Amino acid sequence: MTSKLTSMPNKKSFHFLFWGGVNTLFGYGVSVGIYYLLNKVLPLFFILVLINIVSITFSFLTYRFFVFKSQGIWWQEYLKCYVVYGGSAVIGIIGMFVLVDKLSIPFWLAQGMLMGISILFSYFGHDKFTFKRV
Repeated sequence: MTSKLTSMPNKKSFHFLFWGGVNTLFGYGVSVGIYYLLNKVLPLFFILVLINIVSITFSFLTYRFFVFKSQGIWWQEYLKCYVVYGGSAVIGIIGMFVLVDKLSIPFWLAQGMLMGISILFSYFGHDKFTFKRV
């Protein structure tokens, strides 16, 4: 009797983890760079919105082309990508406001602490919603 090991990670999940790591490094670097470039001219809220747009767009492109290899309608998938990241972005923005503005934690440390939130849900969100093949 042969049993299928459903708990074994597949090739797509390894690609997701690799590109997720690339996306995380990119997002972290871009967020710190944009923050220190604009923090004297823009309020934190607007900086965080800009950071999220840049990071989500980069993640969308890497997942679309390198992980899910989607042939779907790009703008529909792009909008779905915002749904997947939207909740974690709101939590991240609120978390950054509390950690940076209220608790005076350095931006770079607060950003590093909060980045894991989007990773927890993004694989399943992208797999089952953003790039779901019908």
